[in-house]
Amino acid sequence: MISATELELRAGSRILVSGANLRVQPGDRIGLVGRNGAGKTTTLRVLAGEGEPYSGSVVPAAELGYLPQDPREGNLETSAKDRVLSARGLDELLRRMEKAQTEMAELADDSARDKAIVRYGKLEERFASLGGYAAESEAARICANLGLEDRILPQPLRTLSGGQRRRVELARILFAAAQTGATGRSSTTLLLDEPTNHLDADSISWLRGFLKQHDGGLVVISHDVELLGDVVNKVWFLDAQRGEVDLYNMGWQRYLDARATDEKRRRRERANAEKKATALQAQAAKLGAKATKAVAAKNMARRAEEMLSNLDEERVSDKVAKISFPEPAACGKTPLQAENLSKSYGSLEIFTGVDLAIDRGSRVVVLGLNGAGKTTLLRLIGGMEKSDSGSLVPGHGLRIGYYAQEHETLDHTASVWENIRHLAPDIDAQRLRTLLGTFLFTGEQLEQPAGTLSGGEKTRLALAGLVSSQANVLLLDEPTNNLDPASREQVLSALRSYAGAVVLVTHDPGAVDALEPERVILLPDGTEDFWSDEYRELIELA
Repeated sequence: MISATELELRAGSRILVSGANLRVQPGDRIGLVGRNGAGKTTTLRVLAGEGEPYSGSVVPAAELGYLPQDPREGNLETSAKDRVLSARGLDELLRRMEKAQTEMAELADDSARDKAIVRYGKLEERFASLGGYAAESEAARICANLGLEDRILPQPLRTLSGGQRRRVELARILFAAAQTGATGRSSTTLLLDEPTNHLDADSISWLRGFLKQHDGGLVVISHDVELLGDVVNKVWFLDAQRGEVDLYNMGWQRYLDARATDEKRRRRERANAEKKATALQAQAAKLGAKATKAVAAKNMARRAEEMLSNLDEERVSDKVAKISFPEPAACGKTPLQAENLSKSYGSLEIFTGVDLAIDRGSRVVVLGLNGAGKTTLLRLIGGMEKSDSGSLVPGHGLRIGYYAQEHETLDHTASVWENIRHLAPDIDAQRLRTLLGTFLFTGEQLEQPAGTLSGGEKTRLALAGLVSSQANVLLLDEPTNNLDPASREQVLSALRSYAGAVVLVTHDPGAVDALEPERVILLPDGTEDFWSDEYRELIELA
């Protein structure tokens, strides 16, 4: 169980949460919702024990599985398989068993060999108590259901894409949660921040089923309304205007209905009260002109103020960042070409022999299964990584704008302001402040370290950097991840109107519809084809 008492959270002087009392108990499956920047990620971090509250106390769960938006994968030389098995300590046991086996086979001294046999027996007994080889098979099944193929599991984490590493971390957490005790129930409380990022449709469907059956407690942040609808039985709504957490002991659809009913009630009561208060104020103004009725006039005016002050605060519509991609700088007919690109990590070949030509204003979608190299291709084109063979041929006037799904273009140790100054060094300070304001960054938040921003806020900051450029070729890697519906629609609108060239990687069919692509590149083969609606069916699957 997790217990938070009189919880107050702040970002600088801005109050995110004030006086909240929160409980997560076995069987609770809680959806933590609110607009981007309301404090969802901060709340989850504090509940996980990864951050300190401004005031109040938090008693964390004894067994916890926490998936942040930017997970720490540990030693990147560790294999994906060992990282998953480490959730139950099986990775270390297997290494020690292998060492004991080697000693049993190689030691010539009888006494030393006998000690190795005894040591191996104890390790094997411990291994069996933790589920043994059946647990290994269980871990492999979880990995497969999250789109991690067998060929990936022996690979070091450093050779995997950001999306693959995040799925490994999710698999590790779910593997720990799948372990049941004597009661037959899981004792792990799961705190998951956007767990469907980087998952294909089949993996998301499997994850929904897993979480729906999880009985150890769950708090999930997600913009996937289908997941929320299928899984959650309680809702915590972070009201960014009031700095409060509204608790709804009900499922997702009932919560939506209750919120809609509550909003109608608030509007109705406010309209009635304003009508009555206006009448009282008008009457008070008439009586106030007469000295004999001054007291009555003051009483009427006071009553009108009380009627308005006692109303529930009207919820103000959430502000939305105004996103518009830049007017592209002038360039030649073909600002960028790539010839015979290939990339491998150790023995793992990602793709080979990829050719493409990005013409002025062209619109291209990159498709492929998870792990096929979509992000790697964009990183090569964007100059973030070097290819093993082949070359990039920049055309006249090329200016690239790169949006990275893992926000690698941001310096997480630098402030919001320092980041935007680095991304747009040639723009004067006042224009940049105005630009940041349209992306909802103002006041003290400009001095906030980028690493402390929520996923949606990091997305907005990275997009602000793109907007400040004059890029004529945009490389967009999952640009709608972590965004609430209103912010997502702003990005899609910007895509529709942008006049430059776009190379897009996405699992979001809406982003493809907004782009109206002309061509598609299929990885890992590097095949190029004209776009057709048949390819649209592959978007969520890829």
